[in-house]
This record gives sequence, structure tokens and C-alpha cells, in this order.
Amino acid sequence: MKSVLAFYKFARVSDPNQLAQQLQVFCDGLDLRGTILVAEEGLNGTLCGSLKKLERLLGRLKEIPGFEKLPGKFSSAERGNMVFHRMKVKVKPEIVALGVPGVDPCAQTGEHVDVARWNALLEDPEVLVIDTRNDYEIDIGNFPGAVNPQTASFREFPEFVQENLDAAKHPKIAMFCTGGIRCEKASTYMLENGFKQVYQLDGGILKYLESASADENLWQGECFIFDQRVSVNKNLEQGQYVQCHACRHPLTGAETQSEHYIPGESCGYCHSTLSEKQKNAFAERQKQVLLAKARGERHIGVSQYSKNRSRDSA
Repeated sequence: MKSVLAFYKFARVSDPNQLAQQLQVFCDGLDLRGTILVAEEGLNGTLCGSLKKLERLLGRLKEIPGFEKLPGKFSSAERGNMVFHRMKVKVKPEIVALGVPGVDPCAQTGEHVDVARWNALLEDPEVLVIDTRNDYEIDIGNFPGAVNPQTASFREFPEFVQENLDAAKHPKIAMFCTGGIRCEKASTYMLENGFKQVYQLDGGILKYLESASADENLWQGECFIFDQRVSVNKNLEQGQYVQCHACRHPLTGAETQSEHYIPGESCGYCHSTLSEKQKNAFAERQKQVLLAKARGERHIGVSQYSKNRSRDSA
């Protein structure tokens, strides 16, 4: 039986390259799979493996100065299997890419709120609730009344703020995302741009679903996640969606019946946007996937279209 561990924390890292090398060796030794991002501003990761080995990793991470109180969220892997193909520890400029120099969550963030306070904010007419996730994530689930900024990547969020929000007209802002990391950085950006009262859902949607009772759970739909499970429902069980491996959009069973849905190549959301070169590349990739499967191996290539879409495991 395999488990999934997700974590992030904004804290100073003195030597990201050295730490990344150490963590790669440590994770390889435990036969874990997944991704850890290391930057001067902190750590962000999602990994799969046995619960005991993931707990060992979390313990190792808490030995790093500044990460002693690093929170980790555990969940069950899809059918008990590995949900990632390989183990990668990468050094990045940011652990979640906003693309605005100088935004520093280590210095300040919005006020973290729990389930009860969050539900009260949702019902407060003076509070503007903003979903900081990508459009394809929002399509399958959201909180009632939340604003969809219609962004294809988190890097577009600052533009949304500059064009649509005014600190004088929107004095109270509440934000949320999958695991908390995007709204943590977004809240810092908001505070640095003059917004005074900024709240964020502590631990994101996943912690909310874990903590909220059935009577107080206001989430509607499913929550997109960044592994092979694609989505989870209100009970944190694997959801109903599959994923287009060209554009990453989650698909219902009915949407897989579309004439434009070709497994591994396209779906109704991306078919008209793909060039012939891209379609041919995806077709070749899918061919290699099927050949690898026939040999009992795993093909771990990632489409360039998918690489260009913003990812956030937390």
C-alpha cells in the first residue's frame, strides 16, 4: 500500500543546490517517487511511497534549519500504487512561480483561517473570495460565490489583480488554492500592493476537505490534484475524472466520448488549439507509451504542451 505526502514551506534556504543534491540521494535511497522543488525561498514537494518511508523523509526535512515545523499532508495513493514515475529534486528560482521579483512570503503573508472562519468569510458580503488556481482546475469544483480569475497559469494572477481589483474598493480579500502555496504567495503580493485585509484558507482545499464535517463542508464538485489520480471528491477519495495528456484538462466520462478525444493526443478542450506538429508529436508519444506498456515498462515522457501549463502540487 502506497501513500502520498504533500508539503511546502516558505523559509530561507542558504544553499539550494547542495540541499537538492542531498535530498535526491536521500529520496532515491528510500525508493520514493515524485518531485521536490528547492529555492532560496523554501521547499515544495509531492511524493509517493510507503507511509513509513514518507514519514522518514518528513523527519529529515524537519532537521533543516527553518523547517522544524514543516507541515505534511498524507493521503492514500490511487489503488495503493505509485502515482509518480520517477524521483526528481529540482532547484528553481521560486517554489511556486508568480514571476514577480521581490515578492517574499518569508516576510509576510495573509491571515491563515480555519474551516469555521473560512465559511464565515464565504458568507460575508464585504469579502471578495478569489480562487487562485488555474482555469482547468476550477472547471471541476469551487466554493460558492468564489471569483474565477480565468488564468491559465499562476503567472497571470498579478495581471488579473492589476486589471480587476482596487485596494480602495475591495478592502477584504479571501483566497484559496489546492494546498495553500499559491494563495500564500498571492496574499503576499496583495499586501505589497496596498490591500489591507487579506485572508487565506489554511492548508488549502485539501486540508479543508480533511477537516470539515459533512454538515459544514461547503465545497462543490471535485478538487483537481497534480498526480495520476487527477481529482479527489469531498471525502478525499479518487474522483471521477480522467485527464487529457495533451492539455491536462480533467475530463468526464461523457467528454471522453467526444470525436475530438483521442487518448494521449487531444480532447475537446485543446483539439482546435493544437498545431499539426503538436498533434503528430502527441501521436508518436502515445505510440511509445503503448509500446512501453506492452513490454511491461513505463514511458515517462511529458508533452511540451503540458510542460507549459503551470503546476502546483500544493
